[in-house]
Amino acid sequence: MNHPELDIEKITHQLADAKALLIDQSFESKESRATVMLDQQSVGRLSRMDALQGQAMAKAEEDRRQLAIRRIDAALARLDRGTFGECVECGEWIAVKRLEWDPTVLKCIDCAE
Repeated sequence: MNHPELDIEKITHQLADAKALLIDQSFESKESRATVMLDQQSVGRLSRMDALQGQAMAKAEEDRRQLAIRRIDAALARLDRGTFGECVECGEWIAVKRLEWDPTVLKCIDCAE
């Protein structure tokens, strides 16, 4: 049974909206993660370094987005199984405020410490 004190429909929509936003951001940033062309004739050394640093930051941001999407998918799976809101460690209900703040959390505050 999902957490009895939560509006499960609201949480489901919240998670789906967050996932859609992350997917859109991933699509929009695809070009910034593309391979940097290192044409030494047209671009100076510092410009190439800036381009490589920008690419590395874009890739790191994409990694964070993909992790967030996996966490959302896991939360949606727990909703489907009827275990949403249960601490994965002790089995007690996670505090409503904690789940409303971040519906992807897996542990109650005591087990998270």
